[in-house]
Amino acid sequence: MRPVSVARVLEREWLVYRRLWRGVSFTMFGQPVMYLVAMGVGLGSLVDAHSGSVGGFPYLDFVAPGLMVASAVQLAAVESLWPVLAGVMWMRYYEGLVATTVEPAELYTGVVVWTAGKAMMGAVVYLVVAGALGAVSSPLGLLAIPATGLCAAAFAAPIAAYAIGRESDVTFTFLVRVVILPLFLFSGTFFPVSEMPLVLERLAVCSPLWHGTELARAATTGTGSAAAILGHLAFLVTIVALGGWWGTRAFTRRLRA
Repeated sequence: MRPVSVARVLEREWLVYRRLWRGVSFTMFGQPVMYLVAMGVGLGSLVDAHSGSVGGFPYLDFVAPGLMVASAVQLAAVESLWPVLAGVMWMRYYEGLVATTVEPAELYTGVVVWTAGKAMMGAVVYLVVAGALGAVSSPLGLLAIPATGLCAAAFAAPIAAYAIGRESDVTFTFLVRVVILPLFLFSGTFFPVSEMPLVLERLAVCSPLWHGTELARAATTGTGSAAAILGHLAFLVTIVALGGWWGTRAFTRRLRA
């Protein structure tokens, strides 16, 4: 893996983003902030008045890091599906990239790193707004940004590996609706997973989104044991590594066929 070649892929993605950022700015920044205001401030005032706290925190403090990570994961999933298939089938610019000195594995790494980077850009804006609303109670809150990027990479790595092998996007909408959306709802974003039946709770803790949410929440609230944090990190890094193993082979197989 040559960092220079990966940097070339990132440069290409940045140049494209500079031209298109206005069209995606609402999805990246505006929509998550609206969720935060509506769910954290609007619904949160009712929750706090009724129960006083959720998971030991005011509801805004609880939901803000979850929404930040969940929004990044949704972005990462979409960015790892249709754009990847466009690169290999519809627009076929991946062929031009690998016709240079860039290897398919380096292209794949650049795609995953760029997706994680975009997630972190959104997380910066989100964290600023959350802090202005009083939802960041710890100076360690900045660590929620790399936690968000790592969680986004944990989704982008296997999803991009899956997408590169498809011949059409017929399964993509199904994946988003049946996998990504339920994870958004039931991975500790809006309420503790301990409130769910035991079977669903055990399924939830197998979700990378739950681990990413717990990491970000530990950062913004300044809570969480070292063992728990290391466990969340280990889980997410393992998913990225497994996705990377699959992705490098899938990209090489498709682009060197």
